[in-house]
Amino acid sequence: VILGGGVVGTNAAKIAVGMGAQVIVVEKSFQRMAHLDDIFQGRLITPAPSISCLDEILPLADLVVGAVLVPGAKTPRLITRSHLKQMKKGSVLVDVSIDQGGCCETSRPCTYTEPVFIEEGVIHYCVTNMPGAVPRTSTRALANATLPYVLTLASHGIERAAQIDPAIRKGINLWHGKLTHEGVAEAHNLECFRLPFCNSQVGSSKSENGR
Repeated sequence: VILGGGVVGTNAAKIAVGMGAQVIVVEKSFQRMAHLDDIFQGRLITPAPSISCLDEILPLADLVVGAVLVPGAKTPRLITRSHLKQMKKGSVLVDVSIDQGGCCETSRPCTYTEPVFIEEGVIHYCVTNMPGAVPRTSTRALANATLPYVLTLASHGIERAAQIDPAIRKGINLWHGKLTHEGVAEAHNLECFRLPFCNSQVGSSKSENGR
C-alpha cells in the first residue's frame, strides 16, 4: 500500500509492480490517479480516497509506504494507532514523509544507527533524510536539479529571478524577516505576507488552525 501518488509514490509503485507485488496507491487527486492509471495500465489499484478506504486496505498490507506531501506544510496524520492494531504483525511501515512530521501517529524520527522500531507489532522505518543513504548519488542529483535555479539567481538577482521563475518565487519562505510562504504560515498559525515585488497575491491573513 502506497499513500501518495507523487514522485516518491510513483517510483515506489514502479519497483513494487516490477517485483510482482499487488500494489494499491491511495491518492487524493483524481487527476493524479488518472495519470497513474495511464502509466501502469491496470497493474495497480487506485481506490477512491477516504478514511474508510484506509480501514479496508491497511489490514491487507505487508508493506505501507507513506509518501504523503503537502508542500511547505506539516504532513497530515493519516494512519492512527487504531489502524496499526488492525495491521498484520510483522508488516512494515516506511514513512518517507517523516521529514515533514510523518503520516502515521506513531512515527518518530530515526537515524541510520537505529533505523527501526516496533509499535503494535508493525515495524517502523522512519529515517530522516533517506537520500543520505547514498550521499554521493543524492548530492549529484540535487546539484543537477538546483543548478538552473542558481544560474538564474546569479544572472538576475533574487527579485527579478522570482518574477520570471515561479519555482523560485514559490521557494521563498522569508523576505526581510517576514513570512511569505502560505503553507508554513498555516502549519504554525502565523501571519503570511505578500512578496512586495510579485504581482500574485500570497495573502496576508492569519491561519485559524495549524495543520
